[in-house]
Amino acid sequence: MQINHDTKAALDSVVDLLNAGPQDLAELRSFVARHGITSVVPRERDVAAVRSVRERFGQVFDAESTAEAARLINELVAEAGTTPQLSAHDGYDWHVHYFAPGASVAENLAADGAMALAFLLVAGERDRLRRCQAPDCGHAFVDLSRNRSRRYCDGRTCGNRLHVAAYRARRRGAETEAEAAGPAAKV
Repeated sequence: MQINHDTKAALDSVVDLLNAGPQDLAELRSFVARHGITSVVPRERDVAAVRSVRERFGQVFDAESTAEAARLINELVAEAGTTPQLSAHDGYDWHVHYFAPGASVAENLAADGAMALAFLLVAGERDRLRRCQAPDCGHAFVDLSRNRSRRYCDGRTCGNRLHVAAYRARRRGAETEAEAAGPAAKV
């Protein structure tokens, strides 16, 4: 699946918001800076609004059906007052931003993030919206792998940890079998 830079950036923002959403103004400012959202100045009142958007994005990821996900996305887009604007900035060619000029942080995230999620639904790719399969994780991610085989939010942490645990369990099982077989099996 090919997606443009802004759609990828919006999806990354949605995932980061879901997995490590800002809890206070300092974290919100850090989030805005990390994602290069230059059109807004976060204020204290934005923290609660962004938390609400975060919860609603979580509902989209956890939706039972595409119809439910579409309904949730439509609500987000409508409430954000989406106003598509052509923009060229930061070395990127013309592309579309969906938030209205003067939008708050939450409206910005809701509009751009919901439209990025909408593009996945329209392309028949809702199954790319996933939760990490590590039993103690559950972080959200968008599987953009070619064969849609990604199972973990981060292969270096969750995936590797589970693979190492499975390897150690297999080794313990093999050692237990060897001990049960007795000394003749070791010769």
